Amino acid sequence: MPDPILLDTAQRLALALAIGFLIGVERGWRHRDAPDGTRAAGLRTHAVIGLLGGLSGLMLPHIGAIGFAALTAAFAAAFIIFKVRESEADNDISVTGTIAGLVVFALGAYAMWGDERIAAAAGVTLAALLAFKDALHSWLDKVTWKELRSALLILAATAIALPLLPDRAVDPWGAINPRELWFLTILVAGASFAGYVAVRVLGSDVGVLAGAAAGSLVSSTVVTADLGRRVRRGETHATVAAAAAAVAAAISLGRVMVLLALTGVAVVPEAGPALAAAVLVFLGAAFAMRWLDRDETAGDGAEGLRNPLDVVEVMRFAAFLGAVIIIGRLVADQWGQAGLLPFAATAGIGDVDAVTLAAGSLVRGGLEAAIAAHAVMVAALVNTIAKGVIAGVTGGWRYAGLYFAAAAAAALAAAAVWFFATPLIAPMFGGEASLAPPLPG
Repeated sequence: MPDPILLDTAQRLALALAIGFLIGVERGWRHRDAPDGTRAAGLRTHAVIGLLGGLSGLMLPHIGAIGFAALTAAFAAAFIIFKVRESEADNDISVTGTIAGLVVFALGAYAMWGDERIAAAAGVTLAALLAFKDALHSWLDKVTWKELRSALLILAATAIALPLLPDRAVDPWGAINPRELWFLTILVAGASFAGYVAVRVLGSDVGVLAGAAAGSLVSSTVVTADLGRRVRRGETHATVAAAAAAVAAAISLGRVMVLLALTGVAVVPEAGPALAAAVLVFLGAAFAMRWLDRDETAGDGAEGLRNPLDVVEVMRFAAFLGAVIIIGRLVADQWGQAGLLPFAATAGIGDVDAVTLAAGSLVRGGLEAAIAAHAVMVAALVNTIAKGVIAGVTGGWRYAGLYFAAAAAAALAAAAVWFFATPLIAPMFGGEASLAPPLPG
C-alpha cells in the first residue's frame, strides 16, 4: 500500500508542474509563429518554473524561511534579468510575461502546502487572463469614461458604504433593512450592467436574437419597444422581431428565477417550475419563428439602452424597490393575499425585478412562500401582457400578434405546471402544495 504522505507529495508536485505546463501552453501558442530559437519562456520554461516552485516549497521545512526567501529571490532576479533582455531584443515593453512567470513560481510553491483547489483555480484564471488578452483589450476600447466612472462610483459606494449601513429594519413598519436594500439594488444593477456590456461588446454583427438576449439583461421592455420601432422602420421583419422579443421574455423570466434563488429561495419550489416551463416555451416559440424567417437578419438591439450603472438610475431603482417593499409589507399586513396580488399586478406593469426582490424580502420577514409565489407570478404575467401591448403600439399588429401567441403558449404551459407539477414538487423542498389559480409568467 503506497505511503499516503508520499502520494500526497507526488500529487502536489504534479499540480505545480501542471500549472506551469498550462501557462506554458498559452505562452507557447501565442508565440507559435516565431522562428526556432526565438521562442523564449514558452511551454518548457514555464513547466520548469512551476516544478521549481513546487520543489522550493517542498524544501521549505529543511531550508527554513530564510533559505526559501533566498531561493525565491535568486529565481526572481534571474528571471527578471532574462525577461528584460528578451524585451530589449523584441522591443516589447509589456511586463505581463514577467509577472506570469513569477506567479507560476508562487503557485507552484503554494500547491505544496496550501489548498490544491485554490492553486488549480488560480492557475486556470491566470491562463484565461493571458489567453483573452485581445478580447479584454477590445472590450476596454469600447467602454466609455461615463460607464467606467459609474461602475467605479457604485463599487466604491458598495465597498465603503455597505459595511457601514445598519443591518436591521429602520422604518416603522419593519420592512426596510438598509444593508439588504442596497445589496439587492447592486445585485440587479450588476446583472443589468453585465448585459449592457455584452450588448456594447457584441456589436451589430451578432444578429437580433443575440442582441435581444443580452439586452434583456438590461431591460426586456426596452428591447421589446426597440424591436417594434425597427419593424416600423423596415429594419427587420415582424417574425424576426417577435422571435427576439420571445427570447427577451425568456431571459427576463429566467432572471426572475435567479433573483428568487438568491433572495427568496423558499419561493423557488412554488414558482420555479411554472416559470421554467414558460421560459422553455418562449425559447421554443422563438426558435420556431426564427426558423420560419431564417433568411432575415437584423441589428444588435443595443440602440436606446441606457447605462444601468448610472448613479441616478441606481438610486431611482433603490427608491422604487424600497417603496415596493414597504407597500408590500403594509398591504400584506392589512389585507393579506387578497391585497398583495392586486398590488403585485400594478407594480409588475413597470418592473418584475422589484416585485421579485420584495417578495423575497417579505418571505424572510415571515410571509408564506406560497403567497409570495402568487405575487411573483401575477407580476410576471402582467409584465408579459404589458410588453405585448407595447409591441402592438410600437411595431404593429403582426409583431404583437406573434408575440402574444408565444406568450399565450407560455402561459398555458406555466398554468399546466402550476396545477399539476407544483403540488408534487413543492413538498419535496419543504414548500406548500399550493392549488391556487394559475398565474403564469
